[in-house]
Amino acid sequence: MTDITAAYGLWGLVLINSVIFIMFAFTFFKPDTPRDWRSFSAFSAFLVALFAEMYGFPLTIYFLSGWLQTRFPDVDWFSHDAGHLLEMMFGWKTNPHAGPFHIVSNVLIIAGFFVISASWRVLHEAQGKGALATTGPYSLVRHPQYVGFILVMFGFLLQWPTLLTLAMFPVLVWMYVRLAQTEEQDVIATFGDAYRQYAKTVPAFFPRLRKLFGGGSTAGTINPA
Repeated sequence: MTDITAAYGLWGLVLINSVIFIMFAFTFFKPDTPRDWRSFSAFSAFLVALFAEMYGFPLTIYFLSGWLQTRFPDVDWFSHDAGHLLEMMFGWKTNPHAGPFHIVSNVLIIAGFFVISASWRVLHEAQGKGALATTGPYSLVRHPQYVGFILVMFGFLLQWPTLLTLAMFPVLVWMYVRLAQTEEQDVIATFGDAYRQYAKTVPAFFPRLRKLFGGGSTAGTINPA
């Protein structure tokens, strides 16, 4: 079997990449409340699990190695590039970093961080005014920061799928949905009918295509009644 020492066991890279991406997300999200910290901690755990398999120990490759080697005998599954499972399984023959799944992955990750950052700026400004955030990403969905986290995680899943992160992803999505529901009850307690009216026109997580492609948006901020 191929020696994987050079490809994995790079725990320093696990630490460096985990710290970089977690701090990068931290500068965008800026968790403040206990609810913020719970969602951010869960996202951080996902990143650590991802990079531990990307550079540390390829648990998924080991677990699936028999099946993978039987189905795709021409692939050196213990090379580092083979960790891009979707690119390998669908027969992308060149550098996997230039493959379609990797490109889509990068788009989703960048878009996710952009949504998180843009949402935080709008929310911070609205909170400073004691108003309800309804502009920017909040004109498209009611919980854009959670949408941003989900986009980033899904992007990483396309780029480097592992059994652990695949198991974590639906759990984290469920957690974000529950956090969003709890958060809405708190906002309703503050804004009352103003938030209920906003919620009637703006979906929770999936933007309406008409608004997404420039068909109009909710403008301004709504002050408490």
